[in-house]
Amino acid sequence: MEYIFTPWREKYVKNVFKMKKCIFCRALEQKNDREAFILFRGSQNFILLNKYPYTPGHLMIAPYEHLDTIEKAKKETTDELGDFLKLCLKILRTRYKPHGFNAGMNIGHSAGAGVADHYHLHIIPRWTGDSNFMPLVGKTKLFIEDLNTTYDRLSTHFMNEDVHEKEKKGTIK
Repeated sequence: MEYIFTPWREKYVKNVFKMKKCIFCRALEQKNDREAFILFRGSQNFILLNKYPYTPGHLMIAPYEHLDTIEKAKKETTDELGDFLKLCLKILRTRYKPHGFNAGMNIGHSAGAGVADHYHLHIIPRWTGDSNFMPLVGKTKLFIEDLNTTYDRLSTHFMNEDVHEKEKKGTIK
């Protein structure tokens, strides 16, 4: 079995279990989407940057409704989540030109969910050779850009013609 260590996430994971309020619900309550790193709000879900990304462009899609598992979600919510996944992949391909993606959910603490009571979908751009020795040896993760740069790079793309077309059709509000 191969293990991938992510020591830079230790502080975050330990604090998530102590938080009284869900990180997604807290983000939604903030008045400023930029400060919350929310890139787009739909009618059922929203898209935001992961504050502790594995790679630049690491996005998450979460429903507005605080649910611990996707089976409890309404069809409209899961349909929009699927549309948002396609939109995220398209925008990330345009802006970052990754070689591939990881997309998935960790449902429940035993499955690796840092936030187990509000399900969410991760979209992680990947490049051939994007892992290196720095996280293991130096407990350091190297990034080509900070979160504000990533936000600026992606936010305008969530307002392109495709998104506005979906909005006109009533799929996104």
